[in-house]
Amino acid sequence: MQSYRFFYIKSLSKTNKNSTETNFFAFFFAFYIIYITFAVSMYKLSDFLTTVLGMSHDDVVPGELYCSESNTSQTFLTNQMQETLAGYSYTLVNEGWLELLYNNRMLTLQKGDLMIYSPGVQIRIINGSKNYHSVCLIIDEQAALEIPAVRNVVHTAYQPIAELGRPIIHLDEKQAAHFWQHMQEIISYQHSNHRYLHEALRTLFTQFVLDLMDAMAQNIGPGQISERTTEQFIAFIRLLNTHFIEHHDIGFYAERLHITTIHLSRIVRQVTGRTVVDYINQMLLMEASWLLQTTDLSIAAIAEQLHFSDQSSFGRFFTRMKGVSPKKYRME
Repeated sequence: MQSYRFFYIKSLSKTNKNSTETNFFAFFFAFYIIYITFAVSMYKLSDFLTTVLGMSHDDVVPGELYCSESNTSQTFLTNQMQETLAGYSYTLVNEGWLELLYNNRMLTLQKGDLMIYSPGVQIRIINGSKNYHSVCLIIDEQAALEIPAVRNVVHTAYQPIAELGRPIIHLDEKQAAHFWQHMQEIISYQHSNHRYLHEALRTLFTQFVLDLMDAMAQNIGPGQISERTTEQFIAFIRLLNTHFIEHHDIGFYAERLHITTIHLSRIVRQVTGRTVVDYINQMLLMEASWLLQTTDLSIAAIAEQLHFSDQSSFGRFFTRMKGVSPKKYRME
């Protein structure tokens, strides 16, 4: 298993619209690349950005999180990514509104709303006002799981879903201004030559999460997810990132965690509102999509590599998850 390495892309240029939109899309595509490198040996992100996307080495700076402002047209570019984002994101709306499909649920974001995205969720932008303006902070999933404040990251990512049934909390004017300023500070550091940039960004992100925990306690109330449940969920995610190709069954993960399948199902459902199978299937779908897009492997070979019993079962899985057959997906 390769060691994890994380990067961020410098914030978007405000002077060149075409360059801005290209870099914005490139950023979201790059985060997709981060996620799937868990299981297979692919481009390091820096190599991918310079070799495949043609970015300058000066535009690729070591790091593990990214923060940028966004408008309506830039936000719509994320729909060009057919896969889901492999990171926790925090989007704060400053002006206007945005309509989106979140796990097949229609949601509306308005001024003062902070939407929290957790890995593996399907999302698509549907509509937005011309004056929509937001700032988005994203940290790679594995980076989030490795920092000291990991429990707080998990709580902020999933508590609104567990407690409110939706990934949005509404901030009052003072709270919104505070988080806007904090995210602007992160953007400023991204452009700096700070000697300890890695540690500084981690510190800023940790403070952001702690402040968000405080805001959530005021807006939602104390979370009902115990520390033990959080630890078990994190352990499941780490196992999944390592073994999802070889093991598609819930029993394997429950056994490795020394708990029953029923208990594991309950943990994942309590923390995320989703099932263990949802997580396994999403990982397999992302890996299959990558192999279809970027390799010349036959569909039968991909099915074998992903440990499906045969090509037909893989084809049925992919078509059910994606809405198109593997062959058609590759052609498109």
